Amino acid sequence: MMRRQREGVLFDGPDWDFATIQRIYDAVEEVASGDLGLDVYQNQVEVITAEQMLDAYASTGMPLLYRHWSFGKHFAAHDSVYRKGFMGLAYEIVINSNPCVSYIMEGNTATMQTLVIAHAAFGHNHFFKNNHLFRQWTDADGILDYLAFAKNYVARCEERYGQAAVERLLDAAHALMSHGVHRYPRKKRPDLRSEERRERERQLHQEQTYNDLWKTVPGKKRGHNKKTDEEHLRALLELPQENLLYFLEKTAPRLKPWQREILRLVRHIAQYFYPQRQTKVMNEGCATYCHYAIMTRLHDQRRITDGSFLEFLQSHTNVVRQPEFDDPHYGEINPYALGFAMMRDIERICRQPEDEDRQWFPEIAGSKDPMGVLKDVWANYRDESFMLQFLSPRLMREWRMFHLVDNPDEPALRVGAIHNEQGYRRVRQSLARHYDMAWLDPDIQVVDVDLAGDRRLELHHNVFNGILLQPDEAEQVLQHLADLWGYGIVLKEIDPSTGATLKEHTARARSPFC
Repeated sequence: MMRRQREGVLFDGPDWDFATIQRIYDAVEEVASGDLGLDVYQNQVEVITAEQMLDAYASTGMPLLYRHWSFGKHFAAHDSVYRKGFMGLAYEIVINSNPCVSYIMEGNTATMQTLVIAHAAFGHNHFFKNNHLFRQWTDADGILDYLAFAKNYVARCEERYGQAAVERLLDAAHALMSHGVHRYPRKKRPDLRSEERRERERQLHQEQTYNDLWKTVPGKKRGHNKKTDEEHLRALLELPQENLLYFLEKTAPRLKPWQREILRLVRHIAQYFYPQRQTKVMNEGCATYCHYAIMTRLHDQRRITDGSFLEFLQSHTNVVRQPEFDDPHYGEINPYALGFAMMRDIERICRQPEDEDRQWFPEIAGSKDPMGVLKDVWANYRDESFMLQFLSPRLMREWRMFHLVDNPDEPALRVGAIHNEQGYRRVRQSLARHYDMAWLDPDIQVVDVDLAGDRRLELHHNVFNGILLQPDEAEQVLQHLADLWGYGIVLKEIDPSTGATLKEHTARARSPFC
């Protein structure tokens, strides 16, 4: 016998149908747009199966992408662990696109569907649309069309040049993917919707950069000014160059046009994910804060039952749980937990500041406008700057944060900062560095090419804090780089303070790409 749904309640029990999803979406949208004032892309909500979720895991969360053996390996590994009950699946996946695509699991209860729509379709969506890094670096309007183009282009290359040749090229490109991004704004953000047309245009012309580059190889004519030639060469090569995939795409002597285009595909996808690496804590904190506020408001309005709200609270508590450092489950700081805690703390500072808050945050303390402050934060900061600006002494005390110095030259660990004014600033600075890409990614740049001799490519790794590259990983990645360049490679690890070479790695190109 079916239970009768209570008046005004969106759903009663765990079961749902598509009419229920529509009611949930409309109610969540009303609170998100009306009460919170969120500004979002148009939403597209799709229900997927567990197998489709595993497939999304394997292909970096993208709705469609070219084929590669690594995706199948990841799918098989996740599928095996999931079916044995050793891991669960995400309740949703959201794509930074316009329209914003949110995938929700068919196995979710009605309460969980409400939660994930609030979290993904409105929390993440608002962050994607408004944060300056995403606005500067990503083309939300064109990414879905570009992924379809990339998938079809790689498939055509496999048919024409062979799967083995394409797979080897993608292996090399993926190995260099983290060094295939521009870290500083370019003159113009790429228009991904026009890439298919521009690819056809590139096929009709030889790449001018490549032709002009090799015309600058010094000849035997008299009257050459060596210094002028070198300056012209560096200008053409845009040296030093930190975007290795961009450099290879434009200047690698032996690559064919289709190979350059695939490097370009991988480079654009790497650039798409770059803002997400810099805003993990803020992005998840924004979405978690929004879903908490929306679910609480729906419960206050009696649109979800007490039982549903308790189910939500149990899931929410699990999401924002932060194990202690001596807990067997501790791995690292939970970005959901830290992000949500900082958003709630900003809300407290705006509504009920203490004297300490007025001293540390005079511009927002007592402003009585937490959503205005939060929306400004979500739009204008990334994880590193967010923590440097808004991590409060009170939250550091609640989380019992301290700075531990692990210096290999000292006989024991040393506590470098405690809970005093100087210590708070040092703890905040130390934590922020863990989210700074300049600290996390090695600074490797192409600095020179020997065009007059053996065409050897020279790279420098500017060593930071005395940390050298892992020899085995460096050897493997350099081999991929040498294969793409087509000639020898030398990588020097340089001490920036003295200019001394600390270590040197070399690699020679194997058989050229087909």
